[in-house]
Amino acid sequence: MKILRLLLAILLCVAPISAQAQADWPSRPVRFLVPWPAGGLNDVIARTFNDRVSKALGQTVITDFKAGAAGRIGVTEIAKAKPDGYTIGMGNLGPLTIFPSLYKQMPYSVKDDLIPISMFAASPLVLVVSGDSAIKTVKDLIDAAKAKPGVLNYASVGPGSPAHLTFELLKKRTGIDLLHVPFKGTNESLPAMFAGDIHAMFDTLPLALPHIQAGKLRALAVTTLQRVPQLPDVPTLKELSLGDDEVVTWYAVIAPAGTPKPIVDRLYTAYTDAAGSPEVKKMLTDNGLIYLPNTMAQFQTRIAEEAARWAQIIKENKLELDP
Repeated sequence: MKILRLLLAILLCVAPISAQAQADWPSRPVRFLVPWPAGGLNDVIARTFNDRVSKALGQTVITDFKAGAAGRIGVTEIAKAKPDGYTIGMGNLGPLTIFPSLYKQMPYSVKDDLIPISMFAASPLVLVVSGDSAIKTVKDLIDAAKAKPGVLNYASVGPGSPAHLTFELLKKRTGIDLLHVPFKGTNESLPAMFAGDIHAMFDTLPLALPHIQAGKLRALAVTTLQRVPQLPDVPTLKELSLGDDEVVTWYAVIAPAGTPKPIVDRLYTAYTDAAGSPEVKKMLTDNGLIYLPNTMAQFQTRIAEEAARWAQIIKENKLELDP
């Protein structure tokens, strides 16, 4: 009985301390871990948002980088971090929706180890062909592919990448047969397309837009449900009756499972408010990005639905990889 009383006394002491710690959060800088290298678009997005979030929270949000394994190393560190709100980070559709089905072994569970808080930026995918291609529309591409099954090809930045899986979705919806040609990156796939060796591909809008504007690429369709402001004359796949699914490469704030709800709620509000600020809006537009309003529940439902969709495509195409 004495032991029970002692335990109860300890619990009664700890509870107020824990509640006070949550109320005082953050009382020191917050580490925001980006699971990719410094420099480039991930860096720009993280720093622009975190500048605004730092002001909202009254503490510096330090952007840190932990690259490796296509984001799995950094996301694992976030998942295993102490859930006190002082280590959060960036996630995207690869580590959170594709990789759990693509890789035979995963060092974290999205469902059990992470809290997806908010998608704060998104990059549409755009279906492109070479600027001097005879293919002018998606219908032209479908007709050409059906006329010569297995002759035309499409590029991606590797098996299981969003560009690869999205093209497999298009193939499934239309019944066309194109050869997949994987590259290590767009620094290889784009020159191949310019040279006429690649006939089509999906690419992220930030990477494709300068080449579309220069006339080196022709945009046939975008993968968002509505047309994007940067390409107002380019139809969506939905408009073309080629699917109701929205495919974007998105950027989100995530936290370790167990992070207290008051802290998670503050993070959601801070990153959502930042997305509406003039500075962030300009950064998004300048970089070919968009913001898709989402509640925490909507975002978590989206993750579950996308994970199921990619799992089916991965299974159908036997794409499972070793770590």
